Amino acid sequence: MKDTGKKNIWTYLPVVFATALFCCVLWGSASPAIKIAYDLFKIPAEDTASRLMLAGARFMIAGGMTVLFGSVLSRNALIPKKSSFKYIAALALLQTIGQYFFFFMSLANISGVRGSIINASGNFLAIIVAVYVFRLESLTLRKVIGCLVGFSGIVMILGGVKGLVSGGAITFQGEGAMLIAALFYAFSSCCIKIFSKYENPVTLSGYQFMLGGLVLYGVGMIMGGQLVFYSTACFANLIYMGFISAGAYTLWGVLLKHNPVSRVSIFGFMNPVMGVVLSALFLGENNEAFSFTGLAALLLVALGIIIVNTGRQRT
Repeated sequence: MKDTGKKNIWTYLPVVFATALFCCVLWGSASPAIKIAYDLFKIPAEDTASRLMLAGARFMIAGGMTVLFGSVLSRNALIPKKSSFKYIAALALLQTIGQYFFFFMSLANISGVRGSIINASGNFLAIIVAVYVFRLESLTLRKVIGCLVGFSGIVMILGGVKGLVSGGAITFQGEGAMLIAALFYAFSSCCIKIFSKYENPVTLSGYQFMLGGLVLYGVGMIMGGQLVFYSTACFANLIYMGFISAGAYTLWGVLLKHNPVSRVSIFGFMNPVMGVVLSALFLGENNEAFSFTGLAALLLVALGIIIVNTGRQRT
């Protein structure tokens, strides 16, 4: 076939930026959407069982949407191979069950602004896990500097070194749970990179969302939880939370398919930025979001993500 020389639309920088921004707006809206869901479904902070059911319902919907979107884009039904079930199960345990058990716990106990910034630590933990646990990449000076800058922002939002030593402003159910969620994210990121050699990553993610969501929902129901739809807003919120994962993941995957990794991943710095801005907008957390500590911590985290990703391979 003759090469017409026409560029793919997904390779144009304005399209890449706009799509990446949309993805980061979706991901950034997760924290406020979950906290709003707690109000809509009337789930108190101590109701772990109902919280698990909410998380499970979200990811069963997200999984179905991901498989549907992926099937439409590939023009072929995404059905996992029998040999891939072990990969799906492992990812479900790490990426959905483990990560979001702690993620949903954390957001029941801390602000959306605080959660968005702390959750960004997963970007830096993923590098450490990739280097020292899975040996997927080497440690470079740029990665070290990026991680140090990023973690300094996390330390700042946690109250600085003094706050970490005293532990007064940190709780296991709040900040601690979000850090554990970020660690699960780091391990799942490395695993999906490895497992993608054997199965379509969209297929892996879609089915692990569904499996992990089913487990979370089932455990919550067994524990005596309930998910009561008090209004149509409950349905809309739940569908939107499902779309956050499915829509953002699918579009980000399209960008990665048509562009060098570094060209796309560099825009990841907008993720915590959008989380903070949207938490301020929808949750009224302006004082924390636009305080000196909040802005400085966000700047350091975003800068750390930029430094780390500008040092990655462009192929």
